[in-house]
Amino acid sequence: MKKFAVRSTSLLLAAGLGLAAAASWSAESLQDVMKRRNLSQQDLLAASKTYVPTGKRDDFIAFSSGGQSGQIIVYGIPSMRILKYIGVFTPEPWQGYGFDEESKAVLKQGRIDGKDITWGDTHHPAISETQGKYDGQYLFINDKANPRLAVLDLRDFETKQIVVNPIFKSEHGGAFVTPNTEYVIEAAQYASPLENKKFFPLEEFNEKYRGGVTYWKFDRKEGRIVEKESFSLELPPYSQDLSDAGKGPSDGWSFTNSFCSERYVGGIEKGRPPYEAGCSAKDTDYLHVINWKKAAELVKAGKAKKINGHDVLMMETAIKEGILFLIPEPKSPHGVDVTPDGKMLVVAGKLDTHVSVYSFEKIMAAIKAGKFESKDPYGIPVLSMKDTLHTQVQLGLGPLHTQYDSKPCIAYTSLYVDSQVAKWNYCEGKVLDKISVHYNIGHLMTMEGDSVDPKGRYLVALNKLSIDRFNPVGPLHPQNHQLIDISNDKMQLLYDMPLPLGEPHYVVAISADKLKPGVRYKVGTNSRTDKPHPGRVVAGEERTVKKGNKVEVFGSLIRSHITPETIEAEVGDEITINLTNLERAQDETHGFTVSTYNVHASVEPGKTVQLKFKADKEGVYPYYCTEFCSALHLEMQGYLLVKPKGWKPSKTTTLAKGSYTEADYKATVKKVADTQVIIDSVVAYITSVNYKDFPDVVAMVEDAFDQLGKTKGLKEKHEAFAAKKDWENANLWAEQIWQYQVKTADLGLRAKTYLEQNGAKKVK
Repeated sequence: MKKFAVRSTSLLLAAGLGLAAAASWSAESLQDVMKRRNLSQQDLLAASKTYVPTGKRDDFIAFSSGGQSGQIIVYGIPSMRILKYIGVFTPEPWQGYGFDEESKAVLKQGRIDGKDITWGDTHHPAISETQGKYDGQYLFINDKANPRLAVLDLRDFETKQIVVNPIFKSEHGGAFVTPNTEYVIEAAQYASPLENKKFFPLEEFNEKYRGGVTYWKFDRKEGRIVEKESFSLELPPYSQDLSDAGKGPSDGWSFTNSFCSERYVGGIEKGRPPYEAGCSAKDTDYLHVINWKKAAELVKAGKAKKINGHDVLMMETAIKEGILFLIPEPKSPHGVDVTPDGKMLVVAGKLDTHVSVYSFEKIMAAIKAGKFESKDPYGIPVLSMKDTLHTQVQLGLGPLHTQYDSKPCIAYTSLYVDSQVAKWNYCEGKVLDKISVHYNIGHLMTMEGDSVDPKGRYLVALNKLSIDRFNPVGPLHPQNHQLIDISNDKMQLLYDMPLPLGEPHYVVAISADKLKPGVRYKVGTNSRTDKPHPGRVVAGEERTVKKGNKVEVFGSLIRSHITPETIEAEVGDEITINLTNLERAQDETHGFTVSTYNVHASVEPGKTVQLKFKADKEGVYPYYCTEFCSALHLEMQGYLLVKPKGWKPSKTTTLAKGSYTEADYKATVKKVADTQVIIDSVVAYITSVNYKDFPDVVAMVEDAFDQLGKTKGLKEKHEAFAAKKDWENANLWAEQIWQYQVKTADLGLRAKTYLEQNGAKKVK
């Protein structure tokens, strides 16, 4: 009691000091803070526009490519707070991605030539659309380095599928969706032979190398790409780049620009000028204009050729059927962006100072009239730039990408060389405003700015260099995402955000209220397939099965114990551990690892995971919950005991014992009674209000009663041991009741606080 009293006094003193500090802090005025931190009124205005108070949430959620990390970064806008990294093409240890069997199976889909690819270069995320509007259901992203595309389900923010492009060796023009997500578009980057493992020398580049665009068929009901219903269109060996799908009047068409239409192949080591000289010699490159709806019909009619088992519509067929056209576009373009109304296409050439606005109506009129200025070397009809342009606007040096505002005709374009964002009117063809960014901006993104319904308000500049913006951290600097207010006539820079995970290329942002992620799985779910897991259990079904040299565990996780707490095996046994998280409360995630065996799982409420490894060394290996889940998190542990072959226990072996007295037992019984009083008072409050109107609280209450239900029979057990004066077992079983009570009280108090803060009303 003396120790407790001393500790309590220390806590009270600390609390008093905290109150004194708070009083001192509150005495400091806003002007004092401004002076101390050398802040201006403009700084305060910017801060107030990005500040999201504690307990409040962001208006938009951004999904950023993670560049060379092969992952996705999720952050909020306007706070710019990072919320999550999502493993996509590369292992991600926090979520056990690549360490449990379910996620290994997803990564395995991305193998190329039978080999694991454990890195990726993610570039362009795209959110699924319905009638051209973001619907918040799925997210797609590409891997430029290894031509792959991934599908993520935004119900749980997990990667569900990876597909490998069967004919490309690299790609940059993905992922872009059609207005109802019928297809996900992916364009090649560097031309190569389409047939697998075919070698042709660069001298045969024009004849044997090809580019292309792939249209991946997406099954929304299954949430998966259907590879056998997907197809590609063969294109010339120009370097195809970014794409966009038409919308409104241009729905059914897609647009892909290109660079290096000179088809130059370099050779600096042979004394030839480098690629950069030969690939930027012409004043124009080509915009590919493709009727994808008709292309899909042609493939269905059997007019495609099988290459590597994949349907490819050959250029000759596309030309003959009138579904493929070219338009000259400014030198070395890097983006093509369809306006929200689908009537215009904006293309910027990074070696030109102009942005070109093409009219879809004029493009269709020229095609219908058969008015072509020429054909390219492969016989593709080329429309005249003059006949298809709406206007050209001189914006500045190094224009790259364009995004749109909620206000009609207003667009924003990144200027790489000038390190600026230009605001301009594409209907009238005039510049409205410019703002400097830091430095060398690539992509930029407005809120839902590539949909039919942009939201305006904010723009994010994705700057390649940060140089002097942040504390130095060595030669490798973070990227810099800058938040800009675009709600007024003049743009205002609000916030610098370092991005320290790869080189993000593009970001998409969606209104937060469109996302409806779940907070728990149905108990026993394989989250990667969304189907029941064969290794699932419910409480009381836990078991370990040994057959020959195979040991399979069907276990569970719940605060604060792992069942089983001991796994026994012999050297050479193959271990399979299935674990189900039995929690129902939100955010009660558990993790699991076994020392030195390189396995890890993140097990969210309701989820079942599987871990496999070979017990190839004798010894004692602790396993534990890796996610801090409760007050007794550190006690959530167990042992893998790997015995030598033929090992037999000694007859004198006994389990370790503690030393408990009758007084200890009585104190524990009193503690149980006192805690029950608290639980009863919390239950009385919860049941006195309309708690059933709050789904999160209902789940917490169910979980709380589930925990309390586990005490059934334990009172009789500890009283029976007390009658035998076995104070150790009596005390421990009474203590176990208290542990369940603590978990019950934890949930109950959380539920009570939630109800109080969210306006629960008394029921009559």
